[in-house]
Amino acid sequence: MEREAMEFDVIIVGAGPAGLTAAIALKQQAPDLSVCLLEKGAEIGAHLISGALFDAIALRELFPERWQEAPLGTPVTRDEVHLLIDGQRAVRLPGWAVPPSMHNPESHIISLGQLCRWLAKEAEALGVEIYPGFAASELIIEEGHIKGIITGDLGLNKQGVPRADHVPGMALYGRYTLLAEGARGHLGKQLIEQFGLDAGRQPQHYAIGFKEIWQLPPGRAEAGRVLHGSGWPLGKGCHGGFYLYHLGEDRVAVGLIVDLNYQNPWLSPFDEFQRLKHHPLLRRTLEGGERIAYGARAIAKGGWYSLPRLHAPGCLLLGCDAGTLDFSRIKGIHTAMKSGLLAAEAVIRARAAHAGGPADLAHYEHALRASWLGESLHRARHFGAALHRFGPWLGGAFNWLEQRLFPRGLPLRLRDPEPDYRTLRHQSRATPISYPQPDGKLSFDRLSSVYLANLHHEEDQPCHLKLQDASIPIRVNLANWAEPAQRYCPAGVFEILDREGEPHFQINAANCIHCKTCDIKDPSQNICWTPPQGGSGPNYPGL
Repeated sequence: MEREAMEFDVIIVGAGPAGLTAAIALKQQAPDLSVCLLEKGAEIGAHLISGALFDAIALRELFPERWQEAPLGTPVTRDEVHLLIDGQRAVRLPGWAVPPSMHNPESHIISLGQLCRWLAKEAEALGVEIYPGFAASELIIEEGHIKGIITGDLGLNKQGVPRADHVPGMALYGRYTLLAEGARGHLGKQLIEQFGLDAGRQPQHYAIGFKEIWQLPPGRAEAGRVLHGSGWPLGKGCHGGFYLYHLGEDRVAVGLIVDLNYQNPWLSPFDEFQRLKHHPLLRRTLEGGERIAYGARAIAKGGWYSLPRLHAPGCLLLGCDAGTLDFSRIKGIHTAMKSGLLAAEAVIRARAAHAGGPADLAHYEHALRASWLGESLHRARHFGAALHRFGPWLGGAFNWLEQRLFPRGLPLRLRDPEPDYRTLRHQSRATPISYPQPDGKLSFDRLSSVYLANLHHEEDQPCHLKLQDASIPIRVNLANWAEPAQRYCPAGVFEILDREGEPHFQINAANCIHCKTCDIKDPSQNICWTPPQGGSGPNYPGL
């Protein structure tokens, strides 16, 4: 297939905080560089979702003189941590009992989409070429070197046959390619597998994070109040926690994070979130309000021991594509931005050292591990494993003791070696969970939630959720785990239907909100998420 081709010095995939920061830093240091940034969302911010508590440390490094011009939302004024005992009771932890990393002084409650739209304007002003609506579908690999990417074709029908409006994807060649796609990035996954970047590392671990924005009755919200907590409704063998952030304009953000190493195949993370909102601690804030936005996204939370090798010939992994989120702080925006700063520094350094040919980008990994980003991930290296192995009470106590008494971490190696997809028990060894029907006031069904994600997928295009073996969902997953895809998906993409007395696995790809949970949690690793036609997916208004 003949493709149009373009050449740049640097190609960046993903217009999130890591990719945009890298683009800006590159042009600040080398205005003559040609930098191309691709974003699969229809516009900048369309696919971005985060809690989002923001530490501005990396933003101050990027714009030392005017970082406060960014949309910094609401400063945190009050910080609380609660343990939910059951569906009615809660215990608030005193400040001294909360691990230091969970405190949020000088943090801001922001919209990640708004921040990145602002960063995109700054990048364009410096000469970065930004192309939203273009999905990067393949890496260009020549002689073991990453030479760029190929964008996805437009105008293919469901069978993959070109329609009258077909436009082949473009080949974009770059001397340096930076992958900043977010957690479980499609090309990042390819790069890690192709070059064995995770050899000898602990597997990456993930959670699914939910978020809703609620408009409250006037005077109900307390701007700047931050609540975190754990416990109910998540039970034994399932870890995670909730948040409730009070924004300005009588709005709050509420969400639940569910670790994807849960054991019960009958568990539905979406329904656990809906149940959570009925707890009195949250209900008294939300009751009488209106839910105005919904979204969900996978979170890479493995930390220090799960970091892959961050470079391959001609290519770097940035942000959540690499797994830089600091789960001990439940923050990843500032760490993603720092990785972008370090990636730009590595490219500038390599360019100067190898003016005429391929460059060694290994300096990036050394610099990251030696930076405050690497130091913070190293200090928190046991945080997630402690919670997974010991539970919220003992694990929380372990983390408190380690952070209070051993600020550089205990001299041991607490590992979390089991991949998330391997943790499900056989359905016969697990207790089915009966979830209450949504009341339409505090709790809702999947389809009404997906409506608020402003989805758009062209119906006549190839299914972007690929099955390696179409028989596995019924033959293996249904038989062993009651096909958990119909429960772990937060958007109702996967269904088991009865057709003439036989079960049938159906994929409703148009419902997909690009959370990547299926790619992570499928126990047979049979589902592969690939980018649909450029511009498809959610369009989050302010998540």
